[in-house]
Amino acid sequence: METEEAREAAEFTLPRSRLANERLHAMVPGGAHTYAKGDDQYPEDLAPVISHGRGAHVWDVDGNRYVEYGSGLRSVSLGHAHPRVVEAVRRELDRGSNFVRPSVVEVEAAERFLATVPTAEMVKFAKNGSDVTTAAVRLARAVTGRVRVAICGDHPFYSVDDWFIGTTPMPAGVPAATTDLTVAFPYGDLAATEDLLTRYRGEVACLILEPATHSEPPPGYLAGLRELADRHGCLLVFDEMITGFRWSEAGAQGLYGVVPDLSTFGKALGNGCAVSALAGRREVMERGGLRHSGERVFLLSTTHGAETHSLAAAMAVQTTYAEEGVTARLHALGERLAAGVREAAAVMGVGEHVVVRGRASNLVFATLDEHGRPSQEYRTLFLRRLLAGGVLAPSFVVSSALTDADVDHTVDVVAQACAVYRKALDAGDPAPWAAGRPVRPVFRRYV
Repeated sequence: METEEAREAAEFTLPRSRLANERLHAMVPGGAHTYAKGDDQYPEDLAPVISHGRGAHVWDVDGNRYVEYGSGLRSVSLGHAHPRVVEAVRRELDRGSNFVRPSVVEVEAAERFLATVPTAEMVKFAKNGSDVTTAAVRLARAVTGRVRVAICGDHPFYSVDDWFIGTTPMPAGVPAATTDLTVAFPYGDLAATEDLLTRYRGEVACLILEPATHSEPPPGYLAGLRELADRHGCLLVFDEMITGFRWSEAGAQGLYGVVPDLSTFGKALGNGCAVSALAGRREVMERGGLRHSGERVFLLSTTHGAETHSLAAAMAVQTTYAEEGVTARLHALGERLAAGVREAAAVMGVGEHVVVRGRASNLVFATLDEHGRPSQEYRTLFLRRLLAGGVLAPSFVVSSALTDADVDHTVDVVAQACAVYRKALDAGDPAPWAAGRPVRPVFRRYV
């Protein structure tokens, strides 16, 4: 039976975005260059194609404006077209972006990064997160002479490369022999990790994990991992793609005071510009250099890894974070948003079904059915109502460009969505309000 809310949701259409998506699918596998940006992650025919963005807002090709969350898959933490970043990039573009020898900008960027992340002694830049996590794995294998990699199995993504993708529900094209060399340990469980290291005694090159995600690490956990890695002779690698800058300017390692052997940064480092970093202890990193007597490691040799404009963007980001207290602002905005969403959900009677989780600077939400189970159908309903209200939110990850008015608007739209959510729960069927196929998880074996 069609409801008024269902009719209203159906009236929100994106005809130009739909046509642009069709053109994309004709030329680009999956219709996007990142699976998490695919139109299967959004309600049917409601995947906006973006025209432009400024600050915390984006406009689609249909002319709709949205308050945007999770900008650039968490990379745009200062907001789109941030003036300090734009000016830094423009200045270097006028001076040339790539040369046959290192630019002085590479000196300045390395010095600035190591001053920001003082727990690291050397750094090498690249363009994306997968490059640097894979480089960390290769370096760990070379330094230890071991082949197995232990990943935290509770964390969703580390790399597009075989050593990780072979462990996901999308392993097509990855040899089993490669996948067999990757083993998993659970987050927060030191005993299970020690059991794993004992089972593969002398075989594990590194433990790699996000030091924190949607929950705080248990007391003593990261220090315990540090001790386990030292005792078992493997390296400890922190993937700080998300925690870098959002937890503190120096990442989770700066906040929690546990120093890894290697760490990887990206996302917020360039505010949307393509730059990432592998950092760590000198004696380990130098194995990829020229000042040691051991066997050489082929480490991050990339044509575009040190483009001057991306490195200038990274320096501008670090300056802005330090001078404007960005991390504290992200936390304050996230706390305001989380409190508002939780109150709205509770008032509408869905407080146990629309659940906000995570550190204030890195909020996500869960959509649960009448039995408390994660539901893609209810997520579809929720996203549809958010989009119709001018909120583009695959997560609730904030940028510092948000205003209190943006947050208040978001909470109002969430309240409207929660009212519909309550009706769907009472009906025991979200389908009339979802109005099409449900959104799909990124990692699935078949289309």
